[in-house]
Amino acid sequence: MKTRRLFRIREHSNTLAQAHTAIETPAWLVAVRAAESKKAIDIKVLDLREVTSFADYFLICTGTNPKQIQAISEEIGLQLGKMNEYPISVEGYDQAEWILADYGDFLIHVFSEKARTYYDLERLWRHARVVRLDLQ
Repeated sequence: MKTRRLFRIREHSNTLAQAHTAIETPAWLVAVRAAESKKAIDIKVLDLREVTSFADYFLICTGTNPKQIQAISEEIGLQLGKMNEYPISVEGYDQAEWILADYGDFLIHVFSEKARTYYDLERLWRHARVVRLDLQ
């Protein structure tokens, strides 16, 4: 299956630079930068720590077509893999309407515009704090 191959847990050498990056930059922020590099739109991070216990953060972003949605998800997986962060599970990759990647402490949601409007996670989790991002 394509999804499993893309997100398979791989062994990486843990260099000093990788360890330094992991200490300096939270994994969810690396995911934001990766999504940004693939031109994701309307990127938001919700801080769920005061609202629920199953995750600390949601990263929510939108792609304009299925190939871009998959590319965003792949780039996030690639950049987090460099930090030895791998998803517990990935759902929705083949359909590319809503890709959900569970990294334990944070979840990545990459939506199509239609799916993001329909599911409206920002409204469902409106009590969560929105993390201010300085996007380029």
